[in-house]
Amino acid sequence: MGDPSGIGPDITLDAYLKRRELALPKFAVLADPQVLRDRATLLGLDVPIKEIGNEDVASVFDEALPVIPLRNAAPASPGQPSALAAAAIVEAIDRAACMTFCGVARAMVTNPIAKSVLYGEGFAFPGHTEFLAARASDMSGRLITPVMMLAGPKLKAVPVTIHIALSEVPKALTRALIVETVKITADDMKTRFGLTEPRIAISGLNPHAGESGTMGREEIEIIGPAIVDLQVLGIDAVGPLPADTMFHDAARARYDVAVCMYHDQALIPAKALGFDDTVNVTLGLPFVRTSPDHGTAFDIAGKGVARADSLIAAIRMADDMSSRHA
Repeated sequence: MGDPSGIGPDITLDAYLKRRELALPKFAVLADPQVLRDRATLLGLDVPIKEIGNEDVASVFDEALPVIPLRNAAPASPGQPSALAAAAIVEAIDRAACMTFCGVARAMVTNPIAKSVLYGEGFAFPGHTEFLAARASDMSGRLITPVMMLAGPKLKAVPVTIHIALSEVPKALTRALIVETVKITADDMKTRFGLTEPRIAISGLNPHAGESGTMGREEIEIIGPAIVDLQVLGIDAVGPLPADTMFHDAARARYDVAVCMYHDQALIPAKALGFDDTVNVTLGLPFVRTSPDHGTAFDIAGKGVARADSLIAAIRMADDMSSRHA
């Protein structure tokens, strides 16, 4: 569901209306059904909605949008986020994760949330990625390390550090963290994306990748040794490369995934090269999870201008990844 006051309902309804035109895989929505009905009315969309339990979505999908009702109500006014919906937002994420882990669903796709809404109600995680890793760890009985990937038609990019302040990045960056992140990325590129020998380009942290230590020593003391460790493990990893020359056309042709040292170093080029059709993927989980690459866009919620392209791409990618891994 995502935040019901954002564009999640808008793009969900739009994606459903395009199901036949785009031959979308069948899906159900964990949501407050009344939110979807109200938003459809506001947008003037003719979308029949059917509340279901755990019965086969395939028997409903062609004629109505299957909605699995939440136990918590999700009061929603477009563009006006409310902490009153926090319990429903978290419930939707949690139940989707449980259903996917248990095999009731083949993959989960999450609509955007506003973390500020959830923090006031005790949500203790920086975002979806960390929350899902914690729940997956609980369900599987082993520690799960999440890896965020932005995957688009022109670029797949992974940040080693995610939702932390830029000033904290050098302290958080370790040789072991880089190795673990790249190992998880390489494994999922094989099992989820079907690449037998993924080529991984690894950026430096500093301008010009430190320029032989004159602009920082992280490349010499942390990133370079991590790349050697990865090569010893048989992973096709190269770097550290200057981030400012990694993303032009010729450079991208030389690798399958770019692993960068911090959030914006990876996400800015990924979104710039394909904002409407890039997908947020969580690697390292025991189930498939994707999401649109954009936020809640409260300013345009309920106005009929939100585009469902990234959600549709996320649905397609979830279907493709889980079909390959099944």
